[in-house]
Amino acid sequence: MAIAKIGGEVSSNVIGENSYFTGKFVINGSLRIDGRFEGKSLTAEQIYIGPHGKIRTNIDAVSVIVEGMVIGNINASSRVMLMPSARILGDIRTPELIIQNGVLLEGRCTIANDQKSSARDLIEVEYEKNKIIPEEFIENAKKMQSRR
Repeated sequence: MAIAKIGGEVSSNVIGENSYFTGKFVINGSLRIDGRFEGKSLTAEQIYIGPHGKIRTNIDAVSVIVEGMVIGNINASSRVMLMPSARILGDIRTPELIIQNGVLLEGRCTIANDQKSSARDLIEVEYEKNKIIPEEFIENAKKMQSRR
């Protein structure tokens, strides 16, 4: 089963249901995990964790689809999709998060297009734009009352 088409070639790497891998994985292309992976990190363009897949590591990818279990943080530059059978213990950072009914998730979700800045900083900056301080607010209110 091909997961992604990259540069005209189909790239599909699979950790099978009865397989167990440890360490640090860096994959150029896509990876489907139906078995277990534990390690320092998992990096791929696209990661699909099947319903029997169990992961204990931090994930860095362009897109991630989870049907199985992840213990660790997920950082995706495009999208994370959590299917109904997904079980997540960790933080998620992505510009687009899709959570279907039935998902179990414990962790923080940060949804922001700018992956380099914190969502808190971006929201605070946006909130401060065109800020009216109380004195200006009172003056504007008085001007509006005098016009009536």
